[in-house]
Amino acid sequence: MTDVRIYKPTKTATQSGRRNTRAWVLEYEPGARKETDPLMGWVGSADTKGQVRLKFQSKEEAVAFARKNGITYHLQEPKPRRIRPKNYADNFGFHRPF
Repeated sequence: MTDVRIYKPTKTATQSGRRNTRAWVLEYEPGARKETDPLMGWVGSADTKGQVRLKFQSKEEAVAFARKNGITYHLQEPKPRRIRPKNYADNFGFHRPF
């Protein structure tokens, strides 16, 4: 089983730019399940590694960090971004689907 996951985050639905998608993130996999506190109703876990998120400028830096510290990792490559050319005149074309 892997200890950490290394990935490049995607942009959120509320975000129009791609500013927060440039860094690579090293995130620990959950080690313990989350439980609800009976008194307050808060959700928590005994695993403190779940709170750690490290950001790196490149994939190689994140992999080197994991190897240096003896951590097994799972690397998720980002999907290539497809840019579809759009034209305003296509909104009024006869061939457009309804």
